[in-house]
Amino acid sequence: MRATTKRELVLAGSLLGFGFFVLPGAVYLVGQTVVGEYPADGGVLSLVLNIWADMARGNPLALVLVLSPYGVVQLLRFSRHLWRARAIVRPPPIR
Repeated sequence: MRATTKRELVLAGSLLGFGFFVLPGAVYLVGQTVVGEYPADGGVLSLVLNIWADMARGNPLALVLVLSPYGVVQLLRFSRHLWRARAIVRPPPIR
């Protein structure tokens, strides 16, 4: 396996793990701070289990939430690529 492929798989696995296990808890804590107590609150575990169940059902919002850390990193990489390509293609200034 090539080093770049291995690095990409490690990055994807760690960011997907973060999105799957850590991010739902962070969403819960931010929601508690901003909104306050939820009615019929089942706690952080209830929210995490609901997100996982929604993912299993193919709910697009749950998928976006869990995949968002990896998507943000890919978006930043793409932006950096465009920025560097623009710097290479830019013509020299006219004097």
